[in-house]
Amino acid sequence: MTTSPRLTLHNSLTRRKEVFEPADPARVTMYVCGPTVYSYAHIGNARPAVVFDVLARLLRRLYPNVVYARNITDIEDKIIAAAKEQGVEIAAITEKYARIYREDMGTLGVLPPDIEPKATETIAGMIAMMERLIASGHAYEADGHVLFNVPSYAEYGRLSGRNRDDMIAGARVEVAPYKKDPADFVLWKPSTPDQPGWDSPWGRGRPGWHIECSAMIEKHLGRTIDIHGGGIDLQFPHHENEIAQSNCAHDHAPLARFWLHNGFVNIEKEKMSKSLGNVLLVHDLIAQAPGEAIRLALLNGHYRQPLDWTADGLAQARRMLDRLYGALRALSDVEADANDTVPDAFMEALTDDLNTPKALAVLFDLARQAHVATEPAERARLKAALQNAGYLVGLLQADPESWFAGAGVTPHIDAEEIEALIAARAAARKGRDFKEADRIRDELAGRGILIEDGPQGTLWRVAG
Repeated sequence: MTTSPRLTLHNSLTRRKEVFEPADPARVTMYVCGPTVYSYAHIGNARPAVVFDVLARLLRRLYPNVVYARNITDIEDKIIAAAKEQGVEIAAITEKYARIYREDMGTLGVLPPDIEPKATETIAGMIAMMERLIASGHAYEADGHVLFNVPSYAEYGRLSGRNRDDMIAGARVEVAPYKKDPADFVLWKPSTPDQPGWDSPWGRGRPGWHIECSAMIEKHLGRTIDIHGGGIDLQFPHHENEIAQSNCAHDHAPLARFWLHNGFVNIEKEKMSKSLGNVLLVHDLIAQAPGEAIRLALLNGHYRQPLDWTADGLAQARRMLDRLYGALRALSDVEADANDTVPDAFMEALTDDLNTPKALAVLFDLARQAHVATEPAERARLKAALQNAGYLVGLLQADPESWFAGAGVTPHIDAEEIEALIAARAAARKGRDFKEADRIRDELAGRGILIEDGPQGTLWRVAG
């Protein structure tokens, strides 16, 4: 393994790929906008979780200390509405769906972030930031609200590249008499007696969405972080507003040096929306397919490009994993080389703005080599390379036999029973009772079990 190539990332702020150099190589900081926990996460929500999990894994290989924060938004009007509709306390909604989100993302191989701040635990920091913004003339109080004064920040719109008219239309701004400018956005708003609220200098109320992330970043990571990530849908107005309020609250120190955005997920070439009835929930998908296959389907396209999610694409991802795990199974008679090397071509792909399609092509070339290699040392090297490279993209960490047994998707499969049937079939074949052998094969097929006879004996797997 030679020295790792330099990491380049596409910076949404400058609209070009740049060499990534952290402000402090001994403490690399990354923040990604996490879920608003009032319902199940859909496949579009899963894409940034998976993409930035890969980036966090890569950063940890390149740097000695990475601090990755992904927040939980646990106060927001949709949460309030869901709690009211179900007749429960807000915490019952947020704790339930935060837990489900963590479990579902974990099934997709997403590692927990280093820090998972909650908005409700950062109210004091939000209020302090708003007080600074008011004192500097970048925010004002009106009718119990605190609003950011957009005209006071000349660089507003730089991230999204929108002009003023587009920004006002795109933000779907609320027309309110207390606003000085139509583009001004809410930092704090009053709460009615039946709504959650906190005491503040402007009365009992709750924060606006945008101020939450700025305050959590300030509290846990500092004034300026290395990387801020999220879906392209958050670029405007959320990230634009984060930049405005953070820069103005911090004497114009930049909020983030690199901004990364992943593309939309469409469903069968259509925009995912409730009105079309095509919203795919991760919680439902993981009951139908292995989490690792869902992850691979999300990584098959470059993160910055729109991804067209299809049933065929998910089935293809499962077949691709069959090939990769098949290569590991073919190497089951050797121990993986003890070193943690990753092929240069794989690292070159990942460090080139997370080019996962190109990195996956390297994985499949390793699998091809594994099937033809005969020298024990070479086979041990290939096994380590497959596992080590796989780890960086969150794949191939399961036992191959567990994968082919359908682990995590078909708990009704009794592996011991399947092995007993395969042994009975082998005995029937040895006794030249081919009718019985064929009957057992058909029974297994009826249960969704495919068998393959080869030099290593009869191998089986759950049909995809």
